[in-house]
Amino acid sequence: MTVRQPRYSGDEHARRGSELYERQVRPLVEGNTGKIVAIDLESGELEMADRVLPATDRLLARLPDAQVWCERIGHEAVYRFRSPLLSSRRRS
Repeated sequence: MTVRQPRYSGDEHARRGSELYERQVRPLVEGNTGKIVAIDLESGELEMADRVLPATDRLLARLPDAQVWCERIGHEAVYRFRSPLLSSRRRS
């Protein structure tokens, strides 16, 4: 099994990922709101799926040493966290 090593600090990884998404990837994936796009920070290669794991797995199958950044298309974050109290109040 290959052990992948990060090549960037957390801040640098996030900066590069956000920049690459905005500059190159976003125009290619618009219209797929809600899907996940996994991007290799170094090559710009990408995979898209409904969830993070399938998108990442497919990208890593092609590029085993990829430095992966994920974005949820049309959203500010990949994951959203809600309080159970807020969720139950909305149903009332």
